[in-house]
Amino acid sequence: MVLLARPSVAQAKARVVVLGGGFAGASCARALHRADPLFNVTLVEPKPTFTACPFSNSVIAGLRDIAEQHFGYDAIRSEGIIVAQDEAIDVDPQARRLTLRGGSALAYDRLVLAPGIAIRWDALPGYDETTAAVMPHAWWAGDQTLLLRRQLEAMPNGGTVVISAPPNPFRCPPGPYERASLIAWYLKQAKPRAKLILLDAKDSFSKQRLFEAAWQQLYPELIEWVSLSNGGKVTAVDAKSRTFTTDFATYKADVGNVIPPQRAGRIAEIAGVADATGWCPIDPVSFESRLQPNIHVIGDAAIAGAMPKSAFAANAQAKVCALAIAALLHGQTPPSPKLINTCYSLVTPDYGISIAGVYHPVNGQLADVEGAGGVSPLDAPPDFRVLEARYAEAWFRTITAETFG
Repeated sequence: MVLLARPSVAQAKARVVVLGGGFAGASCARALHRADPLFNVTLVEPKPTFTACPFSNSVIAGLRDIAEQHFGYDAIRSEGIIVAQDEAIDVDPQARRLTLRGGSALAYDRLVLAPGIAIRWDALPGYDETTAAVMPHAWWAGDQTLLLRRQLEAMPNGGTVVISAPPNPFRCPPGPYERASLIAWYLKQAKPRAKLILLDAKDSFSKQRLFEAAWQQLYPELIEWVSLSNGGKVTAVDAKSRTFTTDFATYKADVGNVIPPQRAGRIAEIAGVADATGWCPIDPVSFESRLQPNIHVIGDAAIAGAMPKSAFAANAQAKVCALAIAALLHGQTPPSPKLINTCYSLVTPDYGISIAGVYHPVNGQLADVEGAGGVSPLDAPPDFRVLEARYAEAWFRTITAETFG
């Protein structure tokens, strides 16, 4: 913990507003309050309950109930943090004011944006919010997760599941491949004559060698991965016929899961912190926006260099950002951080794999610390895979308890 000099009266009453109640925002609000309990911290989140994306693939595969993904904000309120259940609709960076849909406005000295992702509905011909009711993306956990689960249950034995994976960057880089694995596990148990085709807009992906080795061992005739070079990039979809079109072929699905291109949540654009890519450039030491002063961006919305968009990363960035804001409000220079990310994926309920990295600021970006981190051994024995699956479960319990408990 960084020890800070006692603030002036003005600093003691500093107003910090955090927008977004996910792993980034909720973690940051708590870390800010703990860094200096005299700060006036407000967390703005329209939903009364947060539905976690990590382990939502297990819900799709029938391994978990969606209720296990739900977390509330009572513990955060009990610490003295104001939780405003409302939606931010405007940000005035010059006046340092956030406007809420309910009509009220919040003034701030520092604003933290943790808006997560938005779907780029205009990026894939044929795919929009209406289409998502037929070919779900399930990249926001909740109703879409359950819709995809119901479609898998209703699919006939011998049917075909088609998943399309987007180009980088997007939330949870290993997510499409864990999803393919767990859906394949379900199909192997319940619909053994089914087929899963994974159409990919990339030639490589996170933990690729580990996933492919597992697929060859467990699902050799079930999963077909089609890379970018082999015509895997989806150029259009048709909800009525449930077809995916690529440059080389058309794929007919009984169940179609479209994971579309993404960008930072809409409020980032409104606040003027998103650039032409749709994501938010930040200073890697403080996570302050490079486009708007006194606004910080953390989690999936930020351009975090080598650091991926994950719940673990969001939680780590939240803590670094909170300490940086505390230092700035006390007239101090934030220390240069080191951040850690670990990402677990399940191939079956008892087969886990992982990747870890350590990151630090280099030339204005977050870069890998050379020689740190790594992936699960490719030739690990079965008991090691079981252990990693249990580690994954323990990590989820720990991060949700820390963030919401």
